[in-house]
Amino acid sequence: MMELVNAIADGEKPDHLLFCELDSVLTVGRATPKDAVLDPALPVRQVSRGGKVTYHGPGQLVVYPLIFLQEGRRDLHAYLRALEEALIQTVGEFGLKGTRDPRNTGCWVNGKKIASIGVAVRRWVTYHGLALNVFTDLSRFQNFDPCGLEASLLTSLKNQLEFSPSIAQIQSQLQHKLNELLCS
Repeated sequence: MMELVNAIADGEKPDHLLFCELDSVLTVGRATPKDAVLDPALPVRQVSRGGKVTYHGPGQLVVYPLIFLQEGRRDLHAYLRALEEALIQTVGEFGLKGTRDPRNTGCWVNGKKIASIGVAVRRWVTYHGLALNVFTDLSRFQNFDPCGLEASLLTSLKNQLEFSPSIAQIQSQLQHKLNELLCS
């Protein structure tokens, strides 16, 4: 990913939106306390994004927006709000009312966190990104404090809708919203 970030910063490559579904892993951001209790059954990866520890795995759509923030758009708070807005609009396409929490970056539905955001910026190119729980196994969050929250505060589209849209359906909607809000 860093090679692509550098190529974008050097003007050799255009902006990218990378979508994936990861194998089960805990990622540990810069704000994670050294003595954090993690799930010993899962691999742990230290990453350069902000935020604390979170789980990534099957049933979760992970997006890495690699976007060069042009002069006049170099406002990281505005960038985070744009990511949140893309998530809010995406869950809205499935009939859910997404909201923001002023203390916790991400997307919330019915008082529960459905998507997490953790970003980093190098040479004004964004990397890392967001994770939307589509049909994620939420029990994976039980053995640690995801993003510093109680695991019971996490949810998925499947739990909120009582059915699960496919990852491809969600990706299509989210890609459209991210392009509209970030790449215009």
